[in-house]
Amino acid sequence: MNRLKSASLITAMKTPFSQTGEIDLAIYDHLVEQQILAGVDGIIVGGTTGEGHLFSWEEHLMLIAHSVNKFSDRLVIIGNTGSNNTREAIKASENAFATGMDAALHVNPYYGRTSIAGVREHFNRVFDIGPAFVYNVPGRTGQDITPDIIEPLSKHENFIGVKECSGNERIAHYEKQGIACWSGNDDQCFDGRHKFGSHGVISVTSNIIPGFMRKLMDENDAELNERLKGLMGWLFCEPNPIAISTALMMTGAVSANFRLPYMALSKEQRQEGFDLLSKLSSKDIIGSSLSLLNDEDFNYTS
Repeated sequence: MNRLKSASLITAMKTPFSQTGEIDLAIYDHLVEQQILAGVDGIIVGGTTGEGHLFSWEEHLMLIAHSVNKFSDRLVIIGNTGSNNTREAIKASENAFATGMDAALHVNPYYGRTSIAGVREHFNRVFDIGPAFVYNVPGRTGQDITPDIIEPLSKHENFIGVKECSGNERIAHYEKQGIACWSGNDDQCFDGRHKFGSHGVISVTSNIIPGFMRKLMDENDAELNERLKGLMGWLFCEPNPIAISTALMMTGAVSANFRLPYMALSKEQRQEGFDLLSKLSSKDIIGSSLSLLNDEDFNYTS
């Protein structure tokens, strides 16, 4: 638990795909190695950024097991085994913990939703399987996990903390009670860390500039934070992970293959990102070279 709570920079890993839409493990391994070189503490496998919601459970568990086998000696491995189906979340968590992952990431039941009592019981059941983070992202689930729900849940022995997307005031409220919180919003994570006392960030942006995100967590460098705000904002110009996937394709870090329903940013949006990335040194960006790419360069698979 101490190792998990000391992880201040956790990357929500991008999953690369081949031309036929399969998970490209060779490129994935290279991406993770770049994260390790930059000093990242842990990774989320198959989260929203990693497009786990587009995986079969077989793919999902394979990628978690692969990550454990290759990287668990150097990184905290957190598997996204959450579901809006409690039975499914339990089974996935049992299988993923059997592969050796360090912790699970769990979201509250989305779309169909449930009562507050149902949310509490859902989390208690999945916490019984092993150490877990709660992911509160009301913009995607349609339901805020409020302090009156989190505070009793935090007493469970397998509760690690919260990836919180409801702002720094909420994070400060939890941290004052000893409830560990990680920012789920990259553009707020610097203030969250240095002004509001967060444990760190679970980051999308660190896929492409992990070294800078490491500095933002370790150093009170407001100038660097200000310099990166434009890029952070651009990475969320469309629902995540569209922009980060497009960006990594533009830098040559991953092949230009999308699984539908995701599609590349428009050329105008790519130009904006190109201009922002061009202001940074190539040594600070994941990838071999920066290009705008043409619309026909992108491949789409179902």
